Amino acid sequence: MRPSDTSTGTTAARAASGERRPRLSLRVMRGRAGVLGPGKADLLEGIDQTGSIAAAGRRMKMSYKRAWQLAEELNRGFRDPLIEASKGGSGGGGAQLTALGREVLARYRRIEAACEQAAATELAALQRRLAQD
Repeated sequence: MRPSDTSTGTTAARAASGERRPRLSLRVMRGRAGVLGPGKADLLEGIDQTGSIAAAGRRMKMSYKRAWQLAEELNRGFRDPLIEASKGGSGGGGAQLTALGREVLARYRRIEAACEQAAATELAALQRRLAQD
């Protein structure tokens, strides 16, 4: 099963749906550097679904250059690469998650879901106290 099969949807999809309830935004930090957060997780998920860094970036309304920068940051941030990319050409290029990439994405989504579940009562209390739009 792919990590995206069990997630509640990408961060971008939830935001685009106009969802107005308070929610958590999880960022895994190492020192002052963000190793993995909602955008990078969504990019990994997009690569897994499309087989392309560029296509995953386009789905997120991200430039080609920015998508590649994030992919390179992800690969540098872990002991082994999360993404394997092949050069374009007459047959076209492509990208796929490595086994570690799929594992990291699945772990991030599980942590994200556990945090949301743990905070649900407190977030509901905040919701009741927010100003109406």
